[in-house]
Amino acid sequence: MSARQRLIRTAADLLVGSGVEAVTLRGIAKAAGVSHGAPLRHFSGRAELLSAVATLGFTQLLQRGAQLPDGTPRERVTAACHAYVDFAVTNPAMFELMFRRDLIDPEEPGLVSASSAVFDTFAELVRLDRAEADDDRLRPGTDPRLVAASLWGALHGLAQLWLWGGLAGASFAPSPESALAVTLDAYLG
Repeated sequence: MSARQRLIRTAADLLVGSGVEAVTLRGIAKAAGVSHGAPLRHFSGRAELLSAVATLGFTQLLQRGAQLPDGTPRERVTAACHAYVDFAVTNPAMFELMFRRDLIDPEEPGLVSASSAVFDTFAELVRLDRAEADDDRLRPGTDPRLVAASLWGALHGLAQLWLWGGLAGASFAPSPESALAVTLDAYLG
């Protein structure tokens, strides 16, 4: 494993163990057993290193999409939605980092490529589902990518609310699964 890859892996491990705020260049160097200046020989700064870690997160999420079970388009898009929320709930620090534009470089080419691949895969699942849908809930000609973006936003919001306790104080405090079921019913019918 190259020194660059070791630093990315160490940062990812530190992220999982201690959270986003604990992932500093000095902390990564210490955990990797290298000098405190070593990360700057491989990355221009913290944002570039964290972008590489976030890219790893998007790659992991994309791999989940590649492992969806066979089935109808509806079954596959539903499984993808469950996989997204499950990824967020089981990887809260990585999930947070992946969308923290204040910590990562959102224009870093590897990150753009990985995040775009996740969205494009999801959008294609939604397109296939909408093409087979037997309802008229959407205006004719509605771009399935807009439906995918809206659904992704709903899933992301649901995951964030659950992770950071936004629904815990609700009078009914839904489980992620029950809230996800209602979201899917609203979008997919």
